[in-house]
Amino acid sequence: MTESEESTGSSAGPFLGALAIIVAVVIAIWLFNVFSGDGLTEEQQIARVAAGQNDALQRLDYADFRSYSCVALHRSESEVLDRQRESESQRGNRVVERVDAVVIEGDRATADVTYYFDSNREAKETVPTTFVREGGGWKVCSPGPS
Repeated sequence: MTESEESTGSSAGPFLGALAIIVAVVIAIWLFNVFSGDGLTEEQQIARVAAGQNDALQRLDYADFRSYSCVALHRSESEVLDRQRESESQRGNRVVERVDAVVIEGDRATADVTYYFDSNREAKETVPTTFVREGGGWKVCSPGPS
């Protein structure tokens, strides 16, 4: 038997090369995400938290609501969700239209959050809202309209 007859014609080289490229790309993506940050300003982060907390309430997602809310706003799940259900039955879904006049002082901030409800989109409510930095991120620390 000759050497060419014993060879199956396949080699692990191309597979290992492709695997090395894939691993390098995954590591590069991970490093980019770790060191680039989300690129949002403090004001944008605060607006995102206000919208995120409101969205969590609309979806009746208590875990998400807590993740966007300061510890002082944490109530029992039934209390938070019952209040939301009652508000929704009376006024419809609540929508954050905008977040303005953000003032940041250390780990505290204030902003004017403007809401409207599906039952009357023209009736806007602007609520002075407090935010605090807890656990490395901004959290809403004022109840919105219900």
